[in-house]
Amino acid sequence: MDRIVMYIMAAGAMLGGVDRLLGNPLGYGKKFEEGFELLGATALSMVGMICLAPVLATMAKVGIVPLYRCLGVDPAMIGGMLAIDMGGFQLAKELAETPAMGSYAGIVVSAMFGCTLVFTIPVGMELIAQKDQELFAKGIMIGLAAMPVGLLVGGILCGLSLFYTLHQTLPVLLLALILLVGLLRFPKVMIRLFVGVSKVIRVVIQVGLLLGVLSYMLGKALLPGLGEIREAMEVVSSIGIAMLGSLPVAECLKRWLARPFSWIGKGCGLNDTAVAGLLVGVVSVIPAITMLGQMNGRGKVVNVAAIVCSASMFAAHMGFTVGMEPEMLPALLGAKISGSMVAIVAALLVMKREEKKGV
Repeated sequence: MDRIVMYIMAAGAMLGGVDRLLGNPLGYGKKFEEGFELLGATALSMVGMICLAPVLATMAKVGIVPLYRCLGVDPAMIGGMLAIDMGGFQLAKELAETPAMGSYAGIVVSAMFGCTLVFTIPVGMELIAQKDQELFAKGIMIGLAAMPVGLLVGGILCGLSLFYTLHQTLPVLLLALILLVGLLRFPKVMIRLFVGVSKVIRVVIQVGLLLGVLSYMLGKALLPGLGEIREAMEVVSSIGIAMLGSLPVAECLKRWLARPFSWIGKGCGLNDTAVAGLLVGVVSVIPAITMLGQMNGRGKVVNVAAIVCSASMFAAHMGFTVGMEPEMLPALLGAKISGSMVAIVAALLVMKREEKKGV
C-alpha cells in the first residue's frame, strides 16, 4: 500500500509541477510551491528538537525509562508524548527497545496524541475566541475518548497484536484520561497549563536549534551527545520533497470531496464552514481552527473532535512519514482515519443529545 501512496504522491508532484510551468491555471502549482515555502517553518519547528533528541533520550533513560520498564512498556512510548514533527519520532527511535515500537510510537502515537498535547491544544487555545473555549474543550475531550480506536488500528497495521498494543499504549491512555478529567473539571487551569507547556517546548526547540547552529559553525559539539544539524536538515529536506506531492494531492481531495461532504454535512446539521473545516483540518490544523468562529455550535465540536486524530494527515504528517519510514503510511492513515471517523460520529451523537436536552 505504501508504494501505491508513493505513486499517488508522485502523480501529485507531476500535477503541481506541470501546472506551475503553465502559470498555475488550475491552482495546483501554488500547492507545489508551498512544499518549498514550508521548508523554513518546518525547519524552525523541528531541527532544534531533532538535535536535542539524543540528549533528551539520555536524560530519559535515567529518570523515566525505568518506570516504563517496570510497567512492561517500551520506553519508545515516551516519544509519543511529543508531536511527530517536533522531536517525537526521533525520541521514540532513540529510546525504542524494539524497532516496531519505535516506529509505532514515533509515527502513529506522536501524530495523534503527541500532536494534540503539544500543538493542537495550546495553539487552539491561543487562537480561538474565549466564547468558543468551552466548545473547543468539549471537542478535544470527545476526540481523546475516540483516539484509542485509532491507536489500536494503527498498532494492528504495524503488525502488533491487539492486546500488546493496548498494553503498550497504557501510559498514553492514562494520560489521556487525566486530560479528559482535567478539561471536564478544571478547564481554565488546563488551558493555562497547555499554553505554558507549549511555550516551554518552543523555548527548548529554539535552544536546540541555536546549539546545533553554533556547534556546526565552531566545529565542535557544545553539548555532549548533541545531534548534527546537517542530519536534521536532511530530515527536513526529505519531508519538503514529500510535500511537493502531498499538498497537490490534498488539494485534489478537498475539491473532489467538497460536494459529497456538503451533502452529508447538511444531513448532519453542519453548516458549510464546518464541512469545509473538516477538509481543511486534514491538511493543516491552524486554518481549520481559525474557521471555528464561523461554524455553528455542532460544527465546532465536530471539527475539534476530528482534528485530534486527523490533524495534518495529508500534508505535514504524511510528508514526514514518507520521508522517514514510508512503509508506515498504512498505519498512519489507518489510525488517523479510523480515529477521526469515530470522533465525528461520537461528537454528532453527543451534540444531538445535548441539543435535545436544551444544554
